[in-house]
Amino acid sequence: MKRREFLRNVSLATAGTIGFPYILPSGRMFAQTTDRMADHVVVVLFAGGVRQQESVLQRYLADSQNESIEGNIMYNLLAGATPNDKVVYGTDSDRPGKDPIPQILTTPLQLQGTLFREMRTSEVIHYNGLNLCVQGNISATQGLKQQPIFPTVFEYIRRHVGVPASKAWFVGSGIGNSIPLLSYSQNEFYGQAYGANFLAPLLTFGEKGFRHLSRAKSYHPEYELSPMEEMKVFLDSSFGRNADVITGINNTEEERYEISQFIENLFVKTEQRQVIQPLVRDNGDLKTIGYACEVLQQFKPTLTVVDLEEVDVCHGSFTDYLRNLHRADHAVGFLWNYIQTQIPEMSDNTILIVVPECGRNLHANPIKDENDWFSYDHSDLNSLRVFGMMAGPGVPQGLAIGQEGVPVGMTADIVPTVADILGVKDEVINQGYLYEGARSLFDRI
Repeated sequence: MKRREFLRNVSLATAGTIGFPYILPSGRMFAQTTDRMADHVVVVLFAGGVRQQESVLQRYLADSQNESIEGNIMYNLLAGATPNDKVVYGTDSDRPGKDPIPQILTTPLQLQGTLFREMRTSEVIHYNGLNLCVQGNISATQGLKQQPIFPTVFEYIRRHVGVPASKAWFVGSGIGNSIPLLSYSQNEFYGQAYGANFLAPLLTFGEKGFRHLSRAKSYHPEYELSPMEEMKVFLDSSFGRNADVITGINNTEEERYEISQFIENLFVKTEQRQVIQPLVRDNGDLKTIGYACEVLQQFKPTLTVVDLEEVDVCHGSFTDYLRNLHRADHAVGFLWNYIQTQIPEMSDNTILIVVPECGRNLHANPIKDENDWFSYDHSDLNSLRVFGMMAGPGVPQGLAIGQEGVPVGMTADIVPTVADILGVKDEVINQGYLYEGARSLFDRI
């Protein structure tokens, strides 16, 4: 069987091999009440728990390791001078980490848009924090391996703006923490019919993906059961659900074909090492951003959410945390530059929102890394402190608001903010599912 035929058949049988099941005819449910600020929104869930001290406060080692060294290691996002000593966050040279990654954006995003220096989340657990960002709410009865109880931002936008699923994408850095389940909720008025396309590129285009999907062959059901069962396990793990029970899918033939072609081409580009990639590509977040750019280039989505997670190494290595924080900044800088310079349809017509799903503790745990630096978990009040950032059309430039005692905004604001940008804020808020007090960040400005 040819690869194209295989991918097309599997997409029909499992509602989209790589999690692309939800393409419906477009058409708004309600009249749009306000004008759009932009036609595209990209939300970056910025890494796996980020301390205010090393990020927006630019303290480097000063508030963590009893070192009097400050500086900004996120200079694509933030304005500020870099550390002048004990540089460990760069790339390998004669001394590991010595060479910081060159800055991509000549003007940091902070100066291109608005910085929320102090925001708040109500969750310190990664999955709950992601749910809060994606749903604009979180239920105490919702657990891991359970789909969201409240509608997700994808469902709101697909239902109220009236876009097909090919214009709503969730790009995850992996499938841990039940991330694939966040593409749609179990809400009876929204749900699967309004879900987003989910892509976990590091899995799909990794070793298992190539083994099961690239250049795939047909298997005899009687004599070659083992490979078929292995493929089923792979597909089930990729989607977080049993592929046999997915129902209610209504893909258009044109969109099925476009997605199949897209995946097939990405297998070829991956083999030939031609996938879009940042300057440095030595961790999973950077590779994820490259595939996210491929999605943007192909589909020009109305809404794209990208989840990064490599910073979560801070539980056991503060050095690796700094390195991955520096790389997450590089990833966002590359993403924004690519949108502005390589995708004319999205350039000057996209609003970028960046926010971590949670912060990190004020006090260290007992674990020391290779530099004898203490590590940090996320469980205390300092973990509720996060920053946020927006850039794009209509976003005030060079504005920085919020301080430790007077935070401005919360992570639950992402959903009404996206709705506000796309002209359906009132419809979304009036559904009554958002966290009490959640508002558009534009209203908070």
